[in-house]
Amino acid sequence: MLDAAHLHLTSYCNEAQRDCPAQGMGRVEDYIEEVLPPAELSDDDMEHIPILGPKREREGRHKRAKPLALLPLVALIFYDVSGGPFGIEDAVSSGGPLLAVLGFCILPLLWSVPEALITAELATAFPENSGYVAWVTAAFGPFWGFQEGFWSWLSGVTDNAVYPVMFLKYLEVILGNPFTGWHRALLVLGIAAVLTYVNYCGLTIVGNTAVAMTVFIVLPFLVLIGFAFPHIQPKNLLKVNWETVRWGDYLNVMFWNLNYWDSVSTLAGEVPMAQKLFPRAIGSAVVLVVLTYLLPLIAGLGVMGTVQEWKTGYFTEVAKQVGGSWLGWWMVAAAAASQVGQFEAEMSSDSFLLLGMAERGFLPAALARRSPFDTPLLGILLSSMGVLALSVFDFLRIVELLNIVYCMAELLEFIAFVYLRYKYPDLHRPYRVPLPAWACGLMLVPASILLLTLLILPILRLDITVMVWTGTILIAGLVLYPLLGIARRRGWCEFFEASPDEFAASLKEGYGAPPLVPAVSAEIAEIDELLDGNHDDEDHHAENGETATARSPSRSPRRRSPRVHTPR
Repeated sequence: MLDAAHLHLTSYCNEAQRDCPAQGMGRVEDYIEEVLPPAELSDDDMEHIPILGPKREREGRHKRAKPLALLPLVALIFYDVSGGPFGIEDAVSSGGPLLAVLGFCILPLLWSVPEALITAELATAFPENSGYVAWVTAAFGPFWGFQEGFWSWLSGVTDNAVYPVMFLKYLEVILGNPFTGWHRALLVLGIAAVLTYVNYCGLTIVGNTAVAMTVFIVLPFLVLIGFAFPHIQPKNLLKVNWETVRWGDYLNVMFWNLNYWDSVSTLAGEVPMAQKLFPRAIGSAVVLVVLTYLLPLIAGLGVMGTVQEWKTGYFTEVAKQVGGSWLGWWMVAAAAASQVGQFEAEMSSDSFLLLGMAERGFLPAALARRSPFDTPLLGILLSSMGVLALSVFDFLRIVELLNIVYCMAELLEFIAFVYLRYKYPDLHRPYRVPLPAWACGLMLVPASILLLTLLILPILRLDITVMVWTGTILIAGLVLYPLLGIARRRGWCEFFEASPDEFAASLKEGYGAPPLVPAVSAEIAEIDELLDGNHDDEDHHAENGETATARSPSRSPRRRSPRVHTPR
């Protein structure tokens, strides 16, 4: 057993060498020594398993606690994707009641569930903050990994530009006073600054706040449903005028309200026991999102089916008509809270994505430095600057711009997912989509058709703004990747020692290894069980999440210590 243990535990050590004070992570010896204490081993064993020796100056060693438990994680996924029914009203005005209801019945099955399943599988196989960048890098190398990260970050920042503007709209409703000109610009700036500061204060605060706001947001809709259901007129739900359907707006709004399931993967490094919590959190969030869209929509349309009146914020009017002014004001407050929650969730995902890319050598090391609250300070500042720059556009234009970039990134993720299933079938997947590789490919066909449709629509409509935006982003990604490589080689700024090429090579080396012989696999499985049973350690699962019982531990991917590399 000890020969196998030596190999396996060494792989754990190799994967968890993060003893850098800037990262605040503990060493893997702390975990192993608690499972197999040195007192139970012979002297000969100690010679062969050096990491099981006496504890090394544990006193004073800071081990970073991972802040996201199950409920905060569910709440952040809820806000990454939805935040409540606010914003679905434009699906009614552009497509009609029937298409809106059918859309929220069918699209979750064709789009949300497949994307959520992919996220659950790959986020547990790669439990780190680079998220989908690691997935694509493992499949296609660092160039495409960088493009995936760049596109996804831009899409997220564009998405986040919606929420300060929407928050101000609801504030205007509460105050009864519209803001214009420089007053409006200053208020948007102030709102974004305050929300950014909350994000800076740490994921614990953001996660707990998200849980509280989720309860506050869902409650008025439960009240609305209770008042409305006895008075629903089913004929209102069947209205549709095929000649006036604005398919572009309808598809963009529907897609926007059901995407970004993958965003939470960039927080995988902040989740203890990520392999266990992620599938549970994503499954719970899927149910929560679909129900909070579909039930209020049916209730609202059932009692107020006038299509033309359904614009952003119309649920406030529905609440007033159904329950009185007090419910209407509660709905306004809930809508404002929803914008806050969505901003915080998206800002967390975007900033930790930059941190994860910096840790993997794609971006300068400065972006991986954490604040005293354990948050990526420069990542937050850079993301907030993008939000402010894009907040000048109106709602539907922002949605269209972000969807285009997101579609490109999501197609790349889909291809990477199927490729990894075929190329690395023995990759350790704590959660596996319960389908063979060919069926996974078929599952993604409808979602891929939707993505391609959204990409083609601006070309068919000759939408110059969207085409210029898309072309600029593609060119920027092509230029930035080699430019950052030159910056690394010439020492223009500091990077972590391991380059993106080394990261990609380590992934292919570790995850492409052949299966272990059965005897060794059994011994390693026994150690895995011991490690899994040690629940007092809140984060050893996430630290060791890439170690596989199905690959050779002697070829495990080395996670370089985050030393900073400065070329001579």
